[in-house]
Amino acid sequence: MATQVPSPNASPIDAYIDTFPALVQERLRTLRQLIQAAQPDAEETFSYGMPAFKRHTVTIWLAAYKKHIGLYPMYGMALYNAEMAPYRGKGTKNALHFPHDQPLPTDLLVRLVQHKFSEPPPSKPRS
Repeated sequence: MATQVPSPNASPIDAYIDTFPALVQERLRTLRQLIQAAQPDAEETFSYGMPAFKRHTVTIWLAAYKKHIGLYPMYGMALYNAEMAPYRGKGTKNALHFPHDQPLPTDLLVRLVQHKFSEPPPSKPRS
């Protein structure tokens, strides 16, 4: 499973994805497309060394590791606690881990992204 050398013209997220083996690249691209489709006005960015998606004051990060992809932070969504439980990172309450040997729970991920980004925009200060 060789990784490819990132193109010098690639976005930081594309360059990040290109450093992983093909299977992980495919999973990262799927998750990226899912986030973009679930929240089209989320801004793609790169922070803390990870791809990130930001809308107003809410940011979702994702990162790939040897055995899983992590999604951060996933708190404040009690409605989904039971569905998120199998994916909770060991020893963490704010991260979800999606093992590479299991399919991505796309339906759940769409609902989580939409819920996470459903926070209303900050109000403007009054003059």
